Amino acid sequence: QVQLVESGGGLVQAGGSLRLSCAASGRTFNSYAMAWIRQAPGKDREFVAGIRWTGGATYYADSVKGRFTISRDNAKNTVYLQMNNLKPEDTAVYYCTRKERGRPPYWGQGTRVTVSS
Repeated sequence: QVQLVESGGGLVQAGGSLRLSCAASGRTFNSYAMAWIRQAPGKDREFVAGIRWTGGATYYADSVKGRFTISRDNAKNTVYLQMNNLKPEDTAVYYCTRKERGRPPYWGQGTRVTVSS
């Protein structure tokens, strides 16, 4: 089965940076996209950034544009989220997801990001 393993979360001060990683295993024969979804305590899940595995088209939530960068390493089957100029509002559990068209997404276990004032 497809597995997603996230890492890189932690505690940082506002204005700092973190780099999240998501290592994927398992084969896929269809086009798919990977995305970072976050959920702050007591709030709904929120799309952060996404990337098409083939082609590499990227998508960002307005709240993170200019600060976050999603990228991939095809050889390592890994997707990254570089987060710069972090704000307290970015505090959340960040989940890596993988979505094949017509199928429910796979989710990682999540990695916690806490941004202090």
